[in-house]
Amino acid sequence: MELVNFILHIDKHLQEFIISYENWVYGILFLIIFVETGLVLMPFLPGDSLLFAAGTLCALSGTPELQGKGLNVWLLMVLLSIAAIAGDTLNYIIGRYFGAKIFGKFLDPKHIKQTEDFFEKHGGKAVIYARFAPFLRTFAPFVAGIGAMQYKKFISYNIIGGVLWIFGITLIGYFFGNIPLIKSNFKLVVLGIIALSLLQPVLEVIKARKK
Repeated sequence: MELVNFILHIDKHLQEFIISYENWVYGILFLIIFVETGLVLMPFLPGDSLLFAAGTLCALSGTPELQGKGLNVWLLMVLLSIAAIAGDTLNYIIGRYFGAKIFGKFLDPKHIKQTEDFFEKHGGKAVIYARFAPFLRTFAPFVAGIGAMQYKKFISYNIIGGVLWIFGITLIGYFFGNIPLIKSNFKLVVLGIIALSLLQPVLEVIKARKK
């Protein structure tokens, strides 16, 4: 319940963090993004909504609303891109070297082979698309590791997807988050972001079932 409250009122919580801790917030946000993308057991941490709220508050940097404090949007995006890329890399390594050992008893060798074939054919797109979908962005690099996707291929798409995700969502918040209509309905905006993020994987599942 506390996590749900944090996500739905993430703008207020972040504002309090910035006022109380200022530059330490860079580290807090770095850790959240790194853990959400890097540990397969932590997919429930906020991602898209956190970036949107952070971008919104970056636009208020130095204003009375933040008591003259704030965050630099470019520094934030660079740091969080590093966190996202490093997180996916860690998750890939865990899946590659420990995934089969941990889940080997529960995985059919045929399914592992199908996973390998999938990432050989569609792995790049999957790694990038998954960045914009909660839960999927945590599991995709882990499964890519289990599927033995080539690391050179994985890291290139990891970097592309990480930068697009961090810069894209943060800048949307930076430029549009303080529009009065959005600001006064921030909770609904957060719910909308979550719904849109989940739409793509749901459509993919429906398409796969039809096939």
